[in-house]
Amino acid sequence: MSKVRVAAFGVTLDGYAAGPDQDLQNPLGVGGPRIMSWFFPTRTFQSMHGGGEGGTTGIDDAAAAQSFENVGAWILGRNMFGPVRGPWPDESWRGWWGDEPPYHVPTFVLTHHARPPLEMEGGTIFHFVTDGIEAALEQAREAAAGKDVRIGGGASTIRQYLQARLLDELRLAVVPVVLGRGESLFAGLDLPALGYQVSEHRAGEGALHVTLTKDD
Repeated sequence: MSKVRVAAFGVTLDGYAAGPDQDLQNPLGVGGPRIMSWFFPTRTFQSMHGGGEGGTTGIDDAAAAQSFENVGAWILGRNMFGPVRGPWPDESWRGWWGDEPPYHVPTFVLTHHARPPLEMEGGTIFHFVTDGIEAALEQAREAAAGKDVRIGGGASTIRQYLQARLLDELRLAVVPVVLGRGESLFAGLDLPALGYQVSEHRAGEGALHVTLTKDD
């Protein structure tokens, strides 16, 4: 059965999923790369970036590899696509990742400003959705054709899907880092009241991997 899920999503001990002051030079915010420090050494990351057979193969890598399994579509907040704010000045910005993004399936970007679909190398097609999270999910489910829909972030997007109880599963990589400020993942949420509980946790080499699932 297909799921709507978040997977291998980094968060600090003090609950931040990105650092402050995100911009072109700091796509994860100031200090934000520390949140993904568990991911960078893994074979999964290295293979995505031309590292061949290099990289670690422990629990962190298993969590990273699992996050890409059975994904038929992605949903991203606009900040995950790029630093451009407000109306699109033109169509020159094509994402953070160059010509071949890591998604390889239809990817739906939440935005208030319409833009034509953008087809990239490797199977990624960005669709820009202007009518909210439920419309994006409906389109993503159709595109996924029975596979899972992965919510890629950022923090605000995940909070919206949690608040609406539209997420089936949330897999976090909790890193031993404190940022003090940035983009809080759980601000304003009462997860037990929303029906989410910890169902699994496992210590990796660089992160504690925690799974939260929604009550039936």
